[in-house]
Amino acid sequence: MSEIPIADPQLGEAERAAVLDVLEAGDLAAGEAVAAFEEAFAEFCNAEHAVATTNGTTALHTALVAAGIGEGDTVITTPFSFVATANVIRLAGAEPVFADIDPSTYALDPDAVEARIEERDGDVDAIMPVHLFALAADMDRFRELGERYDTTLIEDAAQAHGGRYHGERIGSLGDVACFSFYPTKNMTSGEGGMITTDDESIAAAARQFINHGRTDGGYGYEHASLGHNFRMTNIAGAIGQNQLPRLPEYVEQRRENAARLTDYLETTPAVTPTEPDGRYHAYNQYTIRCGNRDEVQEALTEAGIGTSIYYPTPIHQLPVYDGHDASMPVAERCAEEVLSVPVHPSLSDADVDRIGETIRDSEVEHVR
Repeated sequence: MSEIPIADPQLGEAERAAVLDVLEAGDLAAGEAVAAFEEAFAEFCNAEHAVATTNGTTALHTALVAAGIGEGDTVITTPFSFVATANVIRLAGAEPVFADIDPSTYALDPDAVEARIEERDGDVDAIMPVHLFALAADMDRFRELGERYDTTLIEDAAQAHGGRYHGERIGSLGDVACFSFYPTKNMTSGEGGMITTDDESIAAAARQFINHGRTDGGYGYEHASLGHNFRMTNIAGAIGQNQLPRLPEYVEQRRENAARLTDYLETTPAVTPTEPDGRYHAYNQYTIRCGNRDEVQEALTEAGIGTSIYYPTPIHQLPVYDGHDASMPVAERCAEEVLSVPVHPSLSDADVDRIGETIRDSEVEHVR
C-alpha cells in the first residue's frame, strides 16, 4: 500500500524550464523573474503593489516595519497559528497581545479582539488576523474595528493563496497582507514570501527594508535606514511565476477533495471544516476535530496516511511567551483536538476514499 503524504508540491516541466532559463542567464539574485512574479501576484490579488521576500516570516516582519509598527506598539493577534505570527511582532520591537479564536473557523474571534482593545482603553496599534488553513477571517468586523480604533489591519495570509471573502481575494482585505510560498502551501516557490498592499508608502518602505535600507532600489551604497537582505531570488521568482497561473486549478481540486472527505465524515462525530456564507475556502489544510485525536492519528499512520497537528501548543503557552497570563480556552481546547489530513491536488479519488474510510472506521469520539 503506497504512502499518502500530508503535502505534495505540484512541480513540473514548466518550473524546471524556468529555473534552467535563470541558471543559463546567470542572473540568480533578485531581478526580472522576481519583478514579473510580483506584478502577476499583485494582479491576482487585486492589489496595487506586491513585494517579494525570502519567506513568509520575513514578509510579515517587513510588513509590520513598513506599516510603522515598532518599539512600544501593541499588535492583537491569535494564539492559534505558527509561532512566526507572534515572533515577527517582537522582532519589529512591538508586543503581541493574544485574543481567543472562533472554534468554527479557528480564526481570531472579533468579539474577543474587541474585548482586548477595550481592556487597553483603545490603545492598540494593529490587528493581525490569520486566515488559518486558507479560510478568511471575519474581515468585515476587523475592518470596522480597525476604523473605529484607528489601527492598522495586517492579514497573515501565509496559508491562504486563492481564498476569497465576499468575492474579494485574500490579500486585498486589509492595509497590507503577507503570503508564504513554503512547499506545503497551495503554491510554492521553494521558499519565498509576498507582501501585497494598495498603500504606496508601505510598498516603498517594504522595498527599502528588504534591501538593506537602500534608497535607490538597486545595489548602490545609499542607505537611509536599517534593513535586511530579505530579497527573493530569481530562481524562486521563476518557480512562483509559473505556479501562479495554475493556482485556481489547484484550489478547485483541493475543494473537491475536501467535499468528498466531508461526505465520508458526516455520519461521524468528527467536526469538519466550515465555510461561512461569503467565504471561499482554499483548503491549505483539511482539519478535523475529535475527542480522541491521538487515536485517530495513530489509525491514519498505521494506514500509511500522513497527518499533522496544527498546532499542538497555543503560542501563549510556549516557553518563549511565558508570562502572558490571559486564558485562551477555545484555542487551548482546539489544540488538543485538531488533526489535519491530506487534501492536496495529487490525491486520487481512491486516496481520498482511503483517508475518509480510515477516519470513519477509527471510532471517532465527540469533542468536549
